[in-house]
Amino acid sequence: VQLQACGGGLVQAGGSRRLSCAASGRSFVFSNYVMGWFRQAPGKERELVGAISWSAGTIDYADSVKGRFTISRDNARNTVYLQMDSLRPEDTAVYYCATQQGALGNTRERFVFWGQGTQVTVSS
Repeated sequence: VQLQACGGGLVQAGGSRRLSCAASGRSFVFSNYVMGWFRQAPGKERELVGAISWSAGTIDYADSVKGRFTISRDNARNTVYLQMDSLRPEDTAVYYCATQQGALGNTRERFVFWGQGTQVTVSS
């Protein structure tokens, strides 16, 4: 599975940014897989930002981003999005998309395939 995240950059506090992650792979049927977004800030552990089920019927968010970030997916384009609004300096991190080993899982299961990450920097 190959995951390619893009859309990062520098944004002012209070601003917005949308990240995209395109997925591909032999025998990888995007519409059957849970997709997640993670982030890692300097000196901190990687944390889950949120995850969307394969059907988009379940979307979970970390408490720190609830009400500000929105995850969506376009199964026709094999792409998952992270819309980030009301950004704060503490949102500065490298953002990664990820997916799971098995198809038709739930958002609480382990993520094992990772993209290369895209840097988001929020200035105060």
